[in-house]
Amino acid sequence: MPSAAIIGAGLIGRSWAIVFARAGWDVRITDPNPETLEKAPSLIREGLEELARHGLVADSAAASARVVVVTSLAEAVSGADLVQENGPETVETKRMIFAELDRLAPADCILASSTSAIVASQFTEELQGRARCLVAHPVNPPHLVPLVELCGAPWTGTETMARARTIYESVGQVPIMVNREVEGFVLNRLQGALLAEAFRLVGEGVVSPQDLDKTLKDGLGLRWSFLGPFETIELNAPGGIADYCNRYTGFYRRLSEHPAKPNVWDKENVSRILEAWGEAPGPDMLARRSAWRDRRLAALKAHKQSQPDQ
Repeated sequence: MPSAAIIGAGLIGRSWAIVFARAGWDVRITDPNPETLEKAPSLIREGLEELARHGLVADSAAASARVVVVTSLAEAVSGADLVQENGPETVETKRMIFAELDRLAPADCILASSTSAIVASQFTEELQGRARCLVAHPVNPPHLVPLVELCGAPWTGTETMARARTIYESVGQVPIMVNREVEGFVLNRLQGALLAEAFRLVGEGVVSPQDLDKTLKDGLGLRWSFLGPFETIELNAPGGIADYCNRYTGFYRRLSEHPAKPNVWDKENVSRILEAWGEAPGPDMLARRSAWRDRRLAALKAHKQSQPDQ
């Protein structure tokens, strides 16, 4: 049975443990914080039980039993086929962790980082086994949102990338290949562009933050949940992508000439947005998060049922 080592038992690490355990993998999870590690098994079990209630895991108890808490990196990576690192988002910390992982993990074990923005070349260059290292950036939380971005350093082996893609597909994720290193990879760069424009539109009073959210939830989000932007424009003009570009290039050129500036993130603009938002986190926050999870689980189930090969 394949084995995954999960380094870091926070939200992302626990979610990765669920991904691998529900797919039948043995999972060993560790964390330097004893309190975090102690809480991990019950939280993972709750996550698997939640999936089972929605018909997304056949036997949550068996999946939970495949997750074992260990107290050291050496125990976690012993015999592992893949390591999923979920440590703090700093280059220095990742260099330290990956140096230990490269020293301790089996020679044929893939070493993957969940980093959201740091490219692998910044923390793997000096490693003897650097050819087996890559970024496997998930969307939070990966057991509910299947995309994972695979991005190697210039020295990452092509065989490593191919194996990683096969592994993530086999555990129910949807891997994409990022062909060269770029800070933030693909998803966060797209998200950053949209957020910058959202902060500009709300900060300038063009629209309320609540109505902007509706624009995504009840507009673009519904479309983009089953059609990507290139598929969308392919279908939005009789002649496909080329025709769409001929029709709307003038409008998009004018937008591109005046992009949202970095100052949309300045304290003054953020204060305007907070004032317009008008809601501080309150007692209903947990209920709102729970409602989001229920909607996401229902959407995930529908998505899986729509895929003929799953």
